[in-house]
Amino acid sequence: MTDGPDQHAEPGIVDLNADLGEEVTDDEALLGFVTSANVACGYHAGSAPIMRRVCALAAGWGVSIGAQVSYADRERFGRVELEVASSVLTEQVADQVGTLASIAASEGVEVRYLKPHGALYHRVRRDPEQASAVLAGSGALPVLGMPGSLLSLAAAAGRETILEGFPDRAYDGDSLRPRDRPGALVTDESEIVANALALAPVVRSLCVHGDSPGAVAHAREVRWALESAGWELRGL
Repeated sequence: MTDGPDQHAEPGIVDLNADLGEEVTDDEALLGFVTSANVACGYHAGSAPIMRRVCALAAGWGVSIGAQVSYADRERFGRVELEVASSVLTEQVADQVGTLASIAASEGVEVRYLKPHGALYHRVRRDPEQASAVLAGSGALPVLGMPGSLLSLAAAAGRETILEGFPDRAYDGDSLRPRDRPGALVTDESEIVANALALAPVVRSLCVHGDSPGAVAHAREVRWALESAGWELRGL
């Protein structure tokens, strides 16, 4: 699978993911609507007990687990780019993935994909060096993200790539509008639903931000609208 414009394994199938374990939303309620959970691995948010709870709840709901790896920056929630040596970043990613994988296994589930968080997510789209470090630290996991260096390098290495879209964020061209700019966060429920329906045919996974106000309601309405439009929701 490549990072091309349409990655549906089958027509009419789409994933709905959200960030969980960040201590800013109702994880249990959100897990009732999403099909994949990007679990914070402790570097920007979360802890081992929180990871364990999310994995246990996800197992009950049949929700897929992904490792949401970040810069080591809890103070700023992983939203500031850091200059980190490649070897260090690789070790940090490996530590995060390994920690979550161990906890997930103890709850009878497995880590099924990788997704960078925050500033790292955007940095690895344009920075091949940091993208390579993230890939080196994450084994052979499929990679969830937007087009750019990370997905291109993953695809070149024969790894599965999963294209993602964001119905609750504004775009500037092919990039998300920075959070500090007006209109970056889409909060109107009807607009989020309309964006989800427009994105579903061209991405494999839709992300509803778990730290956004109304995240649970947004996920519920997006899922209802997708299913009403004939989409089958399936985890990664």
